[in-house]
Amino acid sequence: MTRIKICGLTREADVEAAIAAGADAIGFVFYAKSLRAVTPERARVLARLLPPFVTPVGLFVNATDAELQAGFDALPNMLVQFHGDETLADCERVNRPYLRAAAVAPGFDLVDFSSRFSSAQAILLDAPVDGYGGGGKVFDWSLIPPSVSSRLVLSGGLNAANVGDGIRQVRPWAVDVSSGVEVSKGIKSADLIHEFCRAVKRADAELSQ
Repeated sequence: MTRIKICGLTREADVEAAIAAGADAIGFVFYAKSLRAVTPERARVLARLLPPFVTPVGLFVNATDAELQAGFDALPNMLVQFHGDETLADCERVNRPYLRAAAVAPGFDLVDFSSRFSSAQAILLDAPVDGYGGGGKVFDWSLIPPSVSSRLVLSGGLNAANVGDGIRQVRPWAVDVSSGVEVSKGIKSADLIHEFCRAVKRADAELSQ
């Protein structure tokens, strides 16, 4: 079963739609420069809507200790997603489960990267962007070598129309979507969220036959 993460949620209605559609994880962006950013206090309010077994994920970019601690205080049970230039020591110093984002481009050694971050729960694959965070762009999935031993989270420009192809080609542990279920930055569409989750489940069903 491919896990589903809906990221960049800012509104109660969007959290409720993601839960109803069957999302396994909900992402909150703690990077102030993002148009999808929320404060720790806002994330705490939104996370109260999550039922058991739906995981809150906090996205950080080169965060200070104080910024990380504010996120942990708001969401004590969150999974951490490091999406900047964090070293292995930066990731491991929080002493909690984490995802490490990687920008996949020609020449990028994903095998070496995943080996260096072998303590990560998974490696999140995204397209390169200017600056930090996701850019809503699809990268070349053929650049993903089959020899990567880490769990992989496929991200970058996914939507209901292409996520099935991504699952069939990459066979990721999870998929992550943000802009692909939006009507504007930070504003999700319940219909698009449901369509995306249905497309994931259809792809899983086809592969299980």
